[in-house]
Amino acid sequence: MRWFASRRFFAALLMGAGMSLALWAQTTPSFSPQEVGIDEKLGKVAALDVPLKDEDGKTTTLRALLDKPTILTLNYFRCAGICTPQLNGIVEVLNRTQAVPGQDFQLITVSFDERDTPEIAAQKRTNYLREITRPFPPTAWRFLTGTAADTKAVADSVGFKFKAHGEDFIHAGALMFLSPKGEITRYMYGTTYLPADLQMAAQEAAKGEARPTINKWLKICFSYDPEGRRYVFSFTRVAAILLLGGAVIFLVTLLRKGRKNPSESKERS
Repeated sequence: MRWFASRRFFAALLMGAGMSLALWAQTTPSFSPQEVGIDEKLGKVAALDVPLKDEDGKTTTLRALLDKPTILTLNYFRCAGICTPQLNGIVEVLNRTQAVPGQDFQLITVSFDERDTPEIAAQKRTNYLREITRPFPPTAWRFLTGTAADTKAVADSVGFKFKAHGEDFIHAGALMFLSPKGEITRYMYGTTYLPADLQMAAQEAAKGEARPTINKWLKICFSYDPEGRRYVFSFTRVAAILLLGGAVIFLVTLLRKGRKNPSESKERS
């Protein structure tokens, strides 16, 4: 009877995990890691000669702007989801870091949505510069736009993969650090950043030293919410993982008890 009850409990665990995974699959847009995410290209050189438009509508390139360690972000300016928290997180860390903007590092934000114009980029730049409470030269943070093909070439060169989803895009949130020569030296994931991490990454970029990424947990525990256009904590995915883990532990426990029972019965006999 105990074995029968155990099997029923084990089956219930598996059923619960299966239902959680099915629910998560139904509420999540279909895409593969080959379509969305970050394919790190540490030590590689970004696409430096792709023509882009600056805030004044003038043609420029990353090569023309890279004269110091650079933090590159890829966003689109209509994004009400992960882009806004990420750019807000950048403002927060800029207000707290000891590194000197415009001297120790600079930022370049490139929109991968061709519907974004230089006028929109200029307004976004003005809005975010207003949130910075420390001395900050406007040239230390540039907002660039371009055609779909050109901005995708920049994204591809740093391993940033995104996918159109209706009128919006599914994409990850990450900072890419570039050396003055355009070499990719570090990736920082998420939407919040520590001042010490940013300062260290900028120093490494200045030397052209590529460092491996340690924190990648957002790629596992967060999923895209197409309605809210943001990344949210995936309770169904985590529940499924916990249930499957519990089922495996329970099965191992049953097997161990099953091995001990024959020896116990022999001793009694």
